Formats: sequence, structure tokens, C-alpha cells
Amino acid sequence: MQTIILAGGRGSRLDPYTRILPKPLFPIGDKPIAHILVNQLKHADFTEIIMCLGYLADFIKLYFKDGSDFGLKIRYSTETVPLGTAGPLKIVNNLEEDFLVVNGDELTTLDFRALYEHHIAMKADMTVAVHKKAVYSAFGVLEVKDGQVTAYSEKPTLNYWASMGIYVVNKRILSLIPDNERYDMPDLVQTLLSQHAQVVSYESDDLWFDIGTPADLEKAKEVLGS
Repeated sequence: MQTIILAGGRGSRLDPYTRILPKPLFPIGDKPIAHILVNQLKHADFTEIIMCLGYLADFIKLYFKDGSDFGLKIRYSTETVPLGTAGPLKIVNNLEEDFLVVNGDELTTLDFRALYEHHIAMKADMTVAVHKKAVYSAFGVLEVKDGQVTAYSEKPTLNYWASMGIYVVNKRILSLIPDNERYDMPDLVQTLLSQHAQVVSYESDDLWFDIGTPADLEKAKEVLGS
């Protein structure tokens, strides 16, 4: 089984730290984020990883090399201009029919093998791992129609499903990605939905950290760094 790890972004929200180190190599305890992720993928029986690189690509290549130190195969696909989160998939060679896609700054206890098997069982074009989130309103929330208040909730909790940035993709949908331009996974999902493709969810209540800010990084270190 194959995994694409998206590791080409600049991580601008973590500036200035990412000026000298790509975000996937930020340490959590004594190991970088992507090191932890690669070990998880190996234990889930994925045998090949393709890292899509851009910014500070040589640092990541130097760390992971050919993957033999991790007991699996690692190869690289490097973009020359920023292609977003879906665009890099289009330039990867020798992909299997179905493959996992995960961001290189993800930390989660999600069962990647179970996600992959769910995708296969559903015969999906794309499967999106989702995590339930809640927003707590500090205000009363009104529903208004034609100038009339039709409902009122005092400081409600609003629940929604958040994309975890982890997908299983069938390669037949790669033809929908434009060539040589920035294109993100939300764009691809919207295109698939507009074409009534089979996009399914995989609900997870596992630990999940999207390392986007210094606060996110410190929280992940606190929970997972020991």
C-alpha cells in the first residue's frame, strides 16, 4: 500500500521557525513530526511512501533518504512552483489504484489501515477522515427571515465535522486536477461533489493535532512528547 505525504509547504504560520527547518521536521519529544508519522504508516502495513516536497526539500531528503532505516521504501516528488495540497498528486508517477494522502504536519492516533480498508469497501472515489468539533458561542444566536426572528438559542454549542487533512484517493480522479497550477484538496472535493462522485467520510474520535501555530505545536508536545 502507498501513502503520499504532503510536505512541500512553507508553514508560514510558524514563521520564523520555518525559515530554517521545514515543519515536518519539527521535534515532538525526541523525534520529528514526520518521523512519528512514517513509523505509524509502517506499523499500519504501508510499504511505500512518496513525499511531495517543495520548500526546504533537501532537509527532508537528507533525513529520510530511501526509507531503508525505517523498513520501507521512500521516494520523492518535488514541485518547482507551489501546487497546493492537491496539485502535487498530479505529478507523482507509478501510483497504485488507491492510495492514502496525509499532510506531513499531522499527528494523530487514527488507524490508517482501517481508513484505507473502509475506502476500499465503499468503492469510493475519495474518502475523507473527519473529526467532530464544537464551537461554543458567547452570544445568543438568532435565526432571522424577512426581518422576523424565527428562533433564538442562548449561547449554543455548534457541532460540525472537520476534515483531518487525511484522505484515501482513487487515482481515476487525478484527471480532474489542473496541470501546473495551485489546486487544493477542498477544490478537488468541491469538483467531485459537483460531478456527483462517491465522496465518503470516515469518522474518527482519535487524538488529532494539525500543527499550524506555535500553540498547536506546544499542545502536541505536551500530549505526545513524553
